[in-house]
Formats: sequence, structure tokens, C-alpha cells
Amino acid sequence: MAEEQDDAQKTEDPTARKLEKGRERGQIAQSQEVGHWGILLGGAAGILFLAPWMMRQVKITSQALIEQAGTMPTDGPHLGRLFAQMSWEMLIVLAPILGLLMAIALGLYLAQSGFIWAPERVEFDLNKLSPVRGLKRLFSVRALVEFTKGIVKLTLVAGVAFGLALPVLSDLAIIPAKDVGVALDRSHLIAIRLAIGTLAVLTVVAALDYAYQKYSFLKQMRMTKQELKDEHKQTEGDPMVRARIRRIRTERARRRMMAKVPKADVVITNPTHFAVALEYKMETMPAPRVVAKGVDSLAKRIREVAEENEVPIVENPPLAQALYATVELDEEIPTEHYKAVAEVIGYVMRLKGKLR
Repeated sequence: MAEEQDDAQKTEDPTARKLEKGRERGQIAQSQEVGHWGILLGGAAGILFLAPWMMRQVKITSQALIEQAGTMPTDGPHLGRLFAQMSWEMLIVLAPILGLLMAIALGLYLAQSGFIWAPERVEFDLNKLSPVRGLKRLFSVRALVEFTKGIVKLTLVAGVAFGLALPVLSDLAIIPAKDVGVALDRSHLIAIRLAIGTLAVLTVVAALDYAYQKYSFLKQMRMTKQELKDEHKQTEGDPMVRARIRRIRTERARRRMMAKVPKADVVITNPTHFAVALEYKMETMPAPRVVAKGVDSLAKRIREVAEENEVPIVENPPLAQALYATVELDEEIPTEHYKAVAEVIGYVMRLKGKLR
């Protein structure tokens, strides 16, 4: 009941991070039917392209054995050597098709999931030996689906194979009476026919099973809303912590800015809502620079610091608003404001006695 309740709460699609962590643990969407289909495809290809050569090798080996049947010693050592020799020759004959099947099976596995290194999958776990868990897996919905799928697949393959074999049943009855070469050739054609029919059925089964395994895997990897929030916190950080960090950074930047107000040459206001502090050193600066700016309460604080440090305050609402909107901290004023700012700077310098 608890597992069903957890599944009911998993309403969110898995994130890329959840899928990646599952992949690291070896949790992937894998269809065994695709592997079976590939092995059958490789077998059919082997029958089509390699079987004639294999049949010739088998024919040569069998003929040599039949020709020596009358003179062949039947004691244990000779029979052992004969068995070893025939086994080796048969292994050589079967090696190409076995290698092809292994390559196809590995290729299809990598095509579905890519290379995965998941040591956790092979670690010893006592829970896997639990009879209770074994019974749960045995009678689970997934086990029922797999059992039903196997029955359906077997029924379809058997039906198609029987339908294809029915027209050639008469040939099977007379094959033993034919020459070895003719019998092998006829068996080859029948095997190709059955393989093509079975391959067609398994192609459909493999495609449907892969789609089902993908759907089932994504459903299994779904997340609850709480899991989604927890993962977001882990990746992006706690919103409260991030907000606090932003406040701390803003406060530090404000303190650094306010420390520059006493060094300003003039503060331009509108007069209550905006305040922009400018610094201008004729000898070293090509143009005045904004060292502090603010609105409302921050503007009030800039004016207070300016008054405490005897920095001139000039009311010019249009200029104050324009500088606040267009110039960032520690940037020089743009050329379109040169004339208005020059008038203010000139007025301040005349107040200080630096200009006549």
C-alpha cells in the first residue's frame, strides 16, 4: 500500500539530473526483445551469407568421416582424438556466425543505452536474497506483463512458423532420401524462409516492447513535487539562502558606494527622489564620473552624507533623472550630458573659488 501511495504521488516527469543519477546506478530503459531480434537478424544473415560455406565445410568433414568409417579404430584413445578433431573443426565452422551474433548483441545494447559503468549493479546485496522480495517480484505487475508478452510472442512466432512450414512439409519427408548436397541446399532454403517470417514478427514485437520499456522506465523514474523541490534546492540552492546572499552583496555594494560620496565634487538632485554624486578631477579625468546614485531613501542618505562632508548639492531634476537612468556606477557621463554637467561643475567650482 505504501509503494502504491508513493507511485500515486509521483506526478512529475523526471529531470535530466534524475535520469543521469539513475544511469550511474545502471537504471536504464532496456528491451530484451531488441536483443533477441538482433540475434535472430544475425542468425538470418549468417544463414543467408555464411551457411553455404558452412555447409560445404560440414560436407567435407562428414564425407571424410564416412569414407574412413570402415578402417577407423574404435578404441577409446582414437575415438577421443576423433571427437576433439571434429569439435575443433565444427568450432571453426561456427566461429564466424557466433562472432557475428556477439557483435550484434553488443552493438544493440550500446545503441539502446551507450556504455555504462555501474559497479552498484554487481555489488552483493543481502536484500536481493530475501524470499519476500523475490515473491513480490515474481507476482508483480511487471512480471505479469513479461509473462503475457512471452506467451503472445511465442504464439505469434509459432503461428507464423507453422504457416510458412505447412507448404513445405512434403519436402521435409523426402529430404532423407536425397543426396547430402541436395538435402542441405533444400534445408537451407526452408531455414531462410522460416527465419524471414520469424524476423518480421519479432521486428514488430521488438519495436512495441522498446516503446513499452521506455514508457515504463520513465514512469518508474517519475518524481514527487517534494523531490522536485529538493533537487532544485540542491542544484540551484535554497531560495532563502540565495536571497540572503543577494541582500549581503547589495548591502556591501551600497557601503562601498556611500564611502565614495565624501570624495564627490557635486551631488545633483531632483530634489527629493533622485540623487547622483559626480566626481571630476580636471587633471586626470577626461569627463565626470558617477560615483553614487540612488532613489528615495537611498537618495536621502546620499544627500545627508554629502551635507555632512560639505559636498555641494545642486537641484536639477531633469539632469538627475537622466543621469540616474543612463549612467552606471563608476562610468563617465555620456557626451549628450556634457553641456548640462559642465554648467553644474562650473557653478560648483566658482562657489569654491577655483574658477572666476
